[in-house]
Amino acid sequence: MEQTYQYAWIIPFIPLPVPMLIGLGLLLFPTATKSLRRMWAFQSVLLLSIVMIFSMNLSIQQINSSSVYQYVWSWIINNDFSLEFGYLIDPLTSIMSILITTVGIMVLIYSDNYMSHDHGYLRFFAYMSFFSTSMLGLVTSSNLIQIYIFWELVGMCSYLLIGFWFTRPVAAKACQKAFVTNRVGDFGLLLGILGFYWITGSFEFRDLFQIFNNLISNNEVNFVFVTLCAVLLFAGAIAKSAQFPLHVWLPDAMEGPTPISALIHAATMVAAGIFLVARLMPLFIVIPHIMNLISLIGIITVFFGATLALAQKDIKRGLAYSTMSQLGYMMLALGMGSYRSALFHLITHAYSKALLFLGSGSVIHSMETLVGYCPKKSQNMVLMGGLTKHVPITKNSFLLGTLSLCGIPPLACFWSKDEILNDSWLYSPIFAIIAWSTAGLTAFYMCRIYLLTFEGHLNVHFQNYSGKRNTPFYSISIWGKEGSKRSNKNFRLVTLLKMKKNGRPSFFSNKVYKMDENVRNLIQPFLSIPNFGNTKTSLYPYESDNMMLFPILILILFTLFVGFLGIPFNKDVDILSKWLTPSINLLHQNSNNSIDWYEFCKDAVFSVSIASFGIFIAFFLYKPVYSSFQNLDLINSFVKMGPKRIFSDKIKNALYDWSYNRGYIDAFYGTFLTVGVRKLAEFTHFFDRRIIDGIPNGVGFMSFFVAEVIKSVGGGRISSYLFFYFSYVSIFLLIYYFLNL
Repeated sequence: MEQTYQYAWIIPFIPLPVPMLIGLGLLLFPTATKSLRRMWAFQSVLLLSIVMIFSMNLSIQQINSSSVYQYVWSWIINNDFSLEFGYLIDPLTSIMSILITTVGIMVLIYSDNYMSHDHGYLRFFAYMSFFSTSMLGLVTSSNLIQIYIFWELVGMCSYLLIGFWFTRPVAAKACQKAFVTNRVGDFGLLLGILGFYWITGSFEFRDLFQIFNNLISNNEVNFVFVTLCAVLLFAGAIAKSAQFPLHVWLPDAMEGPTPISALIHAATMVAAGIFLVARLMPLFIVIPHIMNLISLIGIITVFFGATLALAQKDIKRGLAYSTMSQLGYMMLALGMGSYRSALFHLITHAYSKALLFLGSGSVIHSMETLVGYCPKKSQNMVLMGGLTKHVPITKNSFLLGTLSLCGIPPLACFWSKDEILNDSWLYSPIFAIIAWSTAGLTAFYMCRIYLLTFEGHLNVHFQNYSGKRNTPFYSISIWGKEGSKRSNKNFRLVTLLKMKKNGRPSFFSNKVYKMDENVRNLIQPFLSIPNFGNTKTSLYPYESDNMMLFPILILILFTLFVGFLGIPFNKDVDILSKWLTPSINLLHQNSNNSIDWYEFCKDAVFSVSIASFGIFIAFFLYKPVYSSFQNLDLINSFVKMGPKRIFSDKIKNALYDWSYNRGYIDAFYGTFLTVGVRKLAEFTHFFDRRIIDGIPNGVGFMSFFVAEVIKSVGGGRISSYLFFYFSYVSIFLLIYYFLNL
């Protein structure tokens, strides 16, 4: 066992040869490297599989022996300063390593087919492998400086991956937004690291925790300064894990390819902030104010993310706000001191959300292959509906991921979220009410995404709308009934949306707008990538290839069974608690998680009832209608009959505007920060040019002016010089005389 731990330092470096060899090959042998590009995908999967096996072996040893291993070596030694590098293998490290590798392998296999027609195929796998290296280096780091180095490498990889399609202006702006927003948190993280080094004189976690706890117990530190440093450390986690108010980069990051969203925005990168707070929990837990701040930020993020997901039309943005809300649950649990519950939900959510993102990618991939369909609209749920018969495997997998995130037993997220909800009652009744209410909102918007995307009926001549007779919102299919003949003359796209002056659709509208009869003349044809022979198009969406479905099926197994990892079947201890025993002991908490099955079932019934209520409301508002209208007039007359007014127009509009405009946070930043910085820059520029540079420039100008005047006075005659000389002397003598009277 000791020998296995000694070789654990190679874990971050195993995936590194892939990006290095790809870069070297493209530089020296570009043609050969591109012709063998599938080989690089195989190597990426193979090397990450080796890391996964290694990590699982370490985890099994930790479960059996409850051991922690750390090895460091000196890097810089100068008088009293010593900087050491090393690696730390503990339960938190092994959990994160398994998450990174398992989800990473599934995403890489999926990406081989998803990105097969992309010109940046090799660049994509180089970025992904380097990201895996950076993330593995982050979770195995033994000190704060080492974490900060890999933290920045992860941010750089995120910048490259989000802006992978950098020729698209939207993607270029999205990666810049993510980069700048994370720099705000990273600057705070760096200041916090330096502050705690100034307090304790060490970067190593083991020494840092021990020295700091001794200082706290002896009351030898300034609590105001300590709290400030802790807040700065937490700022890094806020930005990386998209917590309020630095969450604005996450929905825009969906501009990258879908596999990137599945990997770094569901299971790994956004989880880095949760990992950092969990790693520094022995430091934070002795500072009551910072624990309260962590829980407060967590509960705000929980509710804020859920409300912003309510009116999203882009399927990936809806999932992004869902990720934000679930990360808020994890941060809330850490702030409450529920270390086990936070990590349990981190595990279950990672696999469920990866399943949902890969499922959404399968839907997008299918939509983009439609004849006459614009790829820019392939993520719009409003233009979907009726996909059930065409993509049954994707539909069923997406449904399982949706039910898991809703908290329906026995799926994975039910067990972990239920623990957090129950712990919230013991911490704060107000937080508990918000957390439980958000659980219902989660069920609502996740069921809404599913219904808008997959449910609905396909008509012969017209697109079906996945709306209910009394519903204010409708989903539209853009294809006819499978097996029927479609007539271009009769083919019309019915958009059941109310277009406002600014061009955006209304969420609660029942007015019908029709487009030209020949839709194919109105929308762009499918854009096939040249030089790759991509000419596969279809009148109807079809199921993805086996290479894309295989990772989805594997993630279904994780979604079904990974939740049982933390169920305390044994009265004394469960597997997850036994695994986390060293970390829980470090926090001076009880590792035995006994369970009262009566209380558990009672709480479970309550949580499932709330989730079921959210699902019922979503089904009531978005239930598919199986219609057989044969002309547009009948559709118009049908739509004018509804919807029934459940809410007043003001409430509906306010709710939609809040969600659609992202809670106005982006507008606030744009108005008060971006514009404010511009005004400050303009004022500084004016002050620098007119005042700072103006004073010496003015002195020089006056000297030049005086010299010119004096030059014109001089004529070269001695008599004139004597006259002016005696005149000045006389004037000064007179002034002196009168002053001395």
